Amino acid sequence: VQLQASGGGLVQPGGSLRLSCAASGAALGSYAVGWFRQAAGMEREWLSIVTRRDGTTWYADSVKGRFTINRDNAKSTVYLQMNSLKPEDTAVYYCATMTYFRLVSGRLWGADFDSWGQGTLVTVSS
Repeated sequence: VQLQASGGGLVQPGGSLRLSCAASGAALGSYAVGWFRQAAGMEREWLSIVTRRDGTTWYADSVKGRFTINRDNAKSTVYLQMNSLKPEDTAVYYCATMTYFRLVSGRLWGADFDSWGQGTLVTVSS
């Protein structure tokens, strides 16, 4: 499956953005899908995951209550709605498909990644 992430841009603190992750080449519904980000000089961190079967969602503490993930399998697209953005949310955001993942105490302990999108830059600044 090929993934295309889009929707990034420059937004003021407190603003909102919606990222999209569009899939082609395979049915997105066959995978769990996660959003990740990587800020300059930092490791990539997981943000949110939506399961493939029942659409259960998981969020990292850093974005819980502000970000919402949802999937539209008919459109082969997963979205990340980001509200109340902060300067520390500035990063390149990536989506990825997974055939397996394991979360323990809010940490992503392991995952079998199938594909990664190319990343979309989000800059939160006044």
